[in-house]
Amino acid sequence: MAKILVIDDEKSIRNTLKEILEYEKHEVQDAADGLEGLKKIEAEKFEIVLCDIKMPKMDGMELLEKIMELQPETPVIMISGHGTIENAVEAIKKGAYDFISKPLDLNRMLITLRNALDRSSLVKETKTLKRKINRSNDMVGESEPIQKIKEMIQRVAPTDARVLITGENGTGKELVARWIHEQSNRNGSPLIEVNCAAIPSELIESELFGHEKGAFTSAVKQRIGKFEQAHNGTLFLDEIGDMSLSAQAKVLRALQENKITRVGGEKEIPVNVRIIAATNKDLKKEIEKNNFREDLYHRLSVIVIHVPSLNERKEDIPMIADYFMDQICEDYKMPRKTFSGDAYEALKSIQWTGNIRELRNVVERLIILCDKTITGADVNIFAVKSNA
Repeated sequence: MAKILVIDDEKSIRNTLKEILEYEKHEVQDAADGLEGLKKIEAEKFEIVLCDIKMPKMDGMELLEKIMELQPETPVIMISGHGTIENAVEAIKKGAYDFISKPLDLNRMLITLRNALDRSSLVKETKTLKRKINRSNDMVGESEPIQKIKEMIQRVAPTDARVLITGENGTGKELVARWIHEQSNRNGSPLIEVNCAAIPSELIESELFGHEKGAFTSAVKQRIGKFEQAHNGTLFLDEIGDMSLSAQAKVLRALQENKITRVGGEKEIPVNVRIIAATNKDLKKEIEKNNFREDLYHRLSVIVIHVPSLNERKEDIPMIADYFMDQICEDYKMPRKTFSGDAYEALKSIQWTGNIRELRNVVERLIILCDKTITGADVNIFAVKSNA
């Protein structure tokens, strides 16, 4: 069911459209001229507007321009008894969704309405997804360590320097990588992510470099690897400390020569890729244990960015908790709750072994289980005990 506004100076047209649209389960309001229609649009939001062109006080074309200023996402369907190609073209140029001539073909009208509603839904979904993507890339905090990271990103991002991001699990290493890519000159090309710890060692080379058909038993067709997918963009190698030594050797060669060879292939393929790597391991210790190549380490660590644990920046906890509060309540379509002062102090007193990821889980739990104001006692019950 959609909320529709019908604007037409002919009462019979308004009544006919209202009757048909209400039969189709839509909520319909009407207006007898452009000024009345404009007042209703200024007072509330409609999902579709049906607007005549020739009307007293304010004609449809002028009203269309006003609607595009006030509610540019609202589909406006223009209707006219003096329909010409010129009128239709002018209406579409000014932002109308469609143009229908009188006498109205009701079947066409209903199809146009349905298509307009589908378009509106897609626009809303796209905006929601973009908002979620942008929101997930926020780096929240004003502590000195976070300020230093932001300053470092601003310096490093515009270059093609390779970056090694270190830090505990859950601190936001992936977020730093995304920020670097988005502020780089490569942000028009993809950021391709590979979790080296999640891919079996026997498959990591195929994942990174691709393979030719018949390269091994299950290679039933050619596959393009992550290096090729990231061409002209950024390749983020997460948990690179878990990569096998054989794969490390191939990555080193790719970085040295800017070329890769697919598994089972002979052709060298040039690639232009910026590498950002991340690890929760001490790679220097891994080198001593012969688990990581020293030459690859030096290739990757042109710039090293260490992401502090949450315990190292507890002054950011209230801001991060509020950020998650807004995010989670919006996702759950719940009224926003608030933290009391002692709740913030209780959160700051916790030793966070899971860092930001753990804090988000705790905030979500508190939102679900607590009343409108979350207190220090709530935190002690639902956060501290659950972490024990």
